[in-house]
Amino acid sequence: MEHKLEFAQRLRDAMAGAGLEPRPGVLLNLFNAHYWGRSVSFQAVSRWLRGEAIPAQDKLLVLAEILRVEPEVLRFGQAVRHRVQEHRKRWDEGVGFQEREVFEAFLSLPAPQRKLVREVILALVQVQAERRE
Repeated sequence: MEHKLEFAQRLRDAMAGAGLEPRPGVLLNLFNAHYWGRSVSFQAVSRWLRGEAIPAQDKLLVLAEILRVEPEVLRFGQAVRHRVQEHRKRWDEGVGFQEREVFEAFLSLPAPQRKLVREVILALVQVQAERRE
């Protein structure tokens, strides 16, 4: 339930940041004008803003576009952006040319051979972890 309330707060904040009054009627008209599917009801939008429901992914993407925020930030908050950036930074800084070359070669293998390589790597990691203990 808490994640729904947090989403509602992010939605209201995004509306305010876009210069909109965070009211269901305002969002309803704007959303239905941009959504390609079946229009949503006043009750549905009210539930989003009260923290009783979270819209489906297709609707979330439209909301994010309308409000000019990243969909993942609207749905999950800034913390997810930081985690993704940290993960990306680790790959960008920790992986050199030789490792990237190996990754590209791995990805070009057929699925059964990739499975075998994965199993060998995981076995080596397990042996290394046992040696540390």
